Amino acid sequence: MREDNESEKYRRIMSLGHEITVVKDVDILLERILTSARRVTNADAGSIYVREGDDRLRFKCTQNDTLQARLPAGKKLVYSTFWLPINNKSVAGWVAGRGEVVNIPDVARLPPGVPYSFDGHYDEVSGYRTRSMLTFPLKNPHGGVVGVLQLINARDEAGAAAAFDAGDEPFVLHFADYAAVALERALMTRAIILRMIRMAELRDPKETGAHVNRVAAYAVEIYETWAAAQGMQPGDIEKNKDVLRMAAMLHDVGKVAISDTILKKPARLDPEEFAAMKEHTFLGARLFSDPYSDFDEAAMIVALNHHERWDGGGYPGHVNPQTGKPVPGYETPDGKGRGKRGEEIPPLGRVVAIADVYDALSSRRVYKEAWDEGRVLETLQNEAGRQFDPEMIKAFFSSIDVLRMLGERYPD
Repeated sequence: MREDNESEKYRRIMSLGHEITVVKDVDILLERILTSARRVTNADAGSIYVREGDDRLRFKCTQNDTLQARLPAGKKLVYSTFWLPINNKSVAGWVAGRGEVVNIPDVARLPPGVPYSFDGHYDEVSGYRTRSMLTFPLKNPHGGVVGVLQLINARDEAGAAAAFDAGDEPFVLHFADYAAVALERALMTRAIILRMIRMAELRDPKETGAHVNRVAAYAVEIYETWAAAQGMQPGDIEKNKDVLRMAAMLHDVGKVAISDTILKKPARLDPEEFAAMKEHTFLGARLFSDPYSDFDEAAMIVALNHHERWDGGGYPGHVNPQTGKPVPGYETPDGKGRGKRGEEIPPLGRVVAIADVYDALSSRRVYKEAWDEGRVLETLQNEAGRQFDPEMIKAFFSSIDVLRMLGERYPD
């Protein structure tokens, strides 16, 4: 019977391992890894830390079913990111440094002589009670620790907090092998995208890593809320979030083809300059016009459509990205492409439009100071049904607490 049970667990691990290997974006991947690991161990909560450099871990994501259940329907946990030193003081730091698993039945009764300790500050603030903790390293094929996964409060059949079964540790470590490989690949993909952004930043000082990370994070959060309200299937939402997160980071990549005199002008553009600037939309889309993946297609859609308006007054309109010329049948009297309106604009373009404007208004620019939040929110609300999809604006306001948290995570 035990052999049958072990075989079933290995099958589950292999299935979960396959699920996470298809995820491309690192932030979406971390959420998926944590969800899968909690499913294997029936853990109530957990967190993931990613190694940054030789001496610290960055807290990246957390999940907690008990605290989530206390929130209104559709709301998410709001948390701050922070760093931990890789040393013996914390459990996660010790695991990162030693590369070994730590299974603690009760954090209130740590064995005498252990070098690490448990910081109960979060429990005090949240009203949560951490009891058991299973912490294990995420190691790449060369044995290097790329992250730490910490699971909290295994649940027994009655749903009460219990110790993690030591017999599950081999299965968790097997899953960790899949997770570490996927994480390292996703981190490399993110690094490549950020290098592309830094290349664009050499041309356009406004196009920073912080800006594109905020826009991408905002877009994913708004999209998830909107898509759920539209009744989309969870699997489709997750798939679209994955490609949207990366595509949104490259929404303005076409600016690399715009003249420096326009990009670096420390003032508002005149009409002729603005007309030239508008071309960054189809020039960016052109980079992805021979798609090899869902990401390429999403990046093309976002680059081309993130300046369209719900009322049809945006740009570049119905144009061929290869030529910048109007699509036949959609020409305007002045020879341009008619602006897309309403649902002619793909959802990924509509949601990045909101995220981009929200960040632009909330941030300092060479020609303006950052607006206060009240003015930003009033402007977005007033543009519902004009510049922006009104249903997506509803999703924006439903997500505002999480959006504020995401803005703090990527400061300028």
